Amino acid sequence: MTTDPQRPHRGTIHASDAEVLAHASWPDDQYVLRLAAPACAAAARPGQFVHVQCAAHIPMRRPLSLLRADAGAGWIEVLYKTHGVGLAALAAARPGDRVSVLGPIGRGFEPVAARPQAVLIGGGVGIPPLVFLAERLRADGAVPLPVGFFGSELPFPFALRTATVPLPGTPPAASASLAALDALGIAVRLASRAGHPGCHPGFVTDLARAWLATRPPADLDRMVVYACGPGPMLQATQRLAREFALPTQLCLEEFMACAVGGCAGCAVMVHGPDGPAMKRVCVDGPVFDAERVFPAAA
Repeated sequence: MTTDPQRPHRGTIHASDAEVLAHASWPDDQYVLRLAAPACAAAARPGQFVHVQCAAHIPMRRPLSLLRADAGAGWIEVLYKTHGVGLAALAAARPGDRVSVLGPIGRGFEPVAARPQAVLIGGGVGIPPLVFLAERLRADGAVPLPVGFFGSELPFPFALRTATVPLPGTPPAASASLAALDALGIAVRLASRAGHPGCHPGFVTDLARAWLATRPPADLDRMVVYACGPGPMLQATQRLAREFALPTQLCLEEFMACAVGGCAGCAVMVHGPDGPAMKRVCVDGPVFDAERVFPAAA
């Protein structure tokens, strides 16, 4: 595929007949699927997604955010929850099976050199792109390391442990972390209104607000927020970021039929210098500047 110099992310899509390497199930019909897809893994960036054919008899693919990608080993991982017959069929895949994958697709997160402190806010199945971003920043030698706040009403589909990385300013009830990120020295705290142990009993944005309120202005001036999750959570995240004058990048979740810009079924209103315009989440995003999606005057 030829790369458009104005849209370099449009030249990354590879078609893979990917072998299932591992398929782990988690409570409440949540799954983590690892696929052998070397070309996709080599090009993948946090915030991008893949378009997966769930079964040979189901022609419509499903868009799934990238949870991880290992270019050296040639694999990618996605997290999903079964909704409908498509993902229910995908849940039946076993190691050794083959799955058709297109990707990586879309515009990913863009780290901001002038604001090196990444603050990650994720909800539900919006958490995977932020795990990918956290691990990528860590591998790239980011200083300081990112800080994460993740929320879910379902049990978290990740191994958890009591946080060992201190994060002064967070409520004492928020004592749990994602084990994989905590082991990398990345401070993460969790929120849930479902009473999960070690989680702040409320919205993830309230947990993040409690921490941000303790940060001095000099620290805030070095921060940028990266977020992914359901629409109401993203709106709340942008209101929170505006309170603290933090630039924010949002990874949007929309239903995508073709996922390559042809059908425009995922178009959303985006505000720019020339006024509002409809943009396709699949190829113009899924990552957008928050002020373009939820402007203060709108």
